[in-house]
Amino acid sequence: MSERLTIGQMYSSSVHPSTLHRPQVTKNPVNTEVSFESLLQKNMLKISNHAAKRLEQRGIELGSRQLDQISSAVDKAAAKGSKESLILMKDMALIVSVPNRTVVTAMDGSSMKDNVFTQIDSAVIIS
Repeated sequence: MSERLTIGQMYSSSVHPSTLHRPQVTKNPVNTEVSFESLLQKNMLKISNHAAKRLEQRGIELGSRQLDQISSAVDKAAAKGSKESLILMKDMALIVSVPNRTVVTAMDGSSMKDNVFTQIDSAVIIS
């Protein structure tokens, strides 16, 4: 195996330098801030208007610890390729749009009883 060394580039003799991909480096700090902002928005858990109404009607309050648990559950569902997930917590159920990271609806323990959950492709149980 012979390898040739060219200034600034290392490649095997079987690879021609013209076929190597060189990443484009942008030096615009505005684009960096925008991508950071979009990354932050992409990773935030959102609550739809419908879910917010259901949480209020049913007297469900979500603390920061619970929101972290839900966000972690969404991450797990996303890692498995889920689109719509049922997240079960102690006394509540949430339907979440995984790609949008949005809680679509919420139910308390009494509303869950004798209920059929449809249009979901996964379930995550948080203890």
